[in-house]
Amino acid sequence: MAWIADAGLAAAVSNAGGLGIIAAGNASPERVAGEVRKAKAQTDKPFGVNIMLMSPYAAEVAELVVAEGVEVVTTGAGSPAKYMGAWTEAGIKVIPVVASTGHAKLVQRSGATAVIAEGGESGGHVGELTTMALVPQVVDAVDVPVLAAGGIGDGRGLAAALMLGAVGVQLGTRFLVAKECGVHQNYKDRVLAANDIDTVVTGKRRGHPARSLKTPFTRRYLEKENDLAISDAELDALALGAGALRRAAVDGDIETGCFMAGQIAGLIKKEQTVQEIIEGLMSEAEGLLREASEWLS
Repeated sequence: MAWIADAGLAAAVSNAGGLGIIAAGNASPERVAGEVRKAKAQTDKPFGVNIMLMSPYAAEVAELVVAEGVEVVTTGAGSPAKYMGAWTEAGIKVIPVVASTGHAKLVQRSGATAVIAEGGESGGHVGELTTMALVPQVVDAVDVPVLAAGGIGDGRGLAAALMLGAVGVQLGTRFLVAKECGVHQNYKDRVLAANDIDTVVTGKRRGHPARSLKTPFTRRYLEKENDLAISDAELDALALGAGALRRAAVDGDIETGCFMAGQIAGLIKKEQTVQEIIEGLMSEAEGLLREASEWLS
């Protein structure tokens, strides 16, 4: 959720009883430090930073979270092994995002506190396995707590994840329409208008598949991705890192922006505060779990 999950959203989530995460993305260390300090001013609750390990600033941000006393780090797009020693020595809880049991075992051996098993239904960079298939297999494969992500947007999804063996969930798309989320209104409107088949995965050809809403940008990208006459270099020039996400999140550019969102977007129908989202999620899940015994008669 680069350009989206900032200090304001992270602090609001933590204040409401969740664990807010600031997305470092490709941001400079100075920018990330500024967001961390803003979050500290807005909440006295724990919050974390997500580090995209393929970022050119990953090593610097890895040092920054130690210096700033960040309590939790989540990671994606690579292996955090070379940073784990410094993070664990600093008392940081490290929770990598994984898309396979092999990756989960690897980060557990490196010292991960927990893992986030993220299915391909999620927005942004995705793996092949669905959440339903991935989560129980990761739960069986590792001895650390597992959180579920991908295709979870309400209490039903939370209840299902707990039944699969997860101890909690990570939500991204659901918070895009939070009132505290500073993403451009065009982004929120696209999510609110989405239906169940309004997302698409691009980037498979270059080995970096990512899920986003169908837009003029994704249609053009897919056309070129499927055209073998287009070189990899030309395709890379259109890559998601070339400003397309910022154009969507900050500028609300419908034509050239990339609006990352998960398949759960079709379930989201209204803007709410973070507090309302979390309370509704927990209340619905609790009710469903209490009623589940009727299926055992």
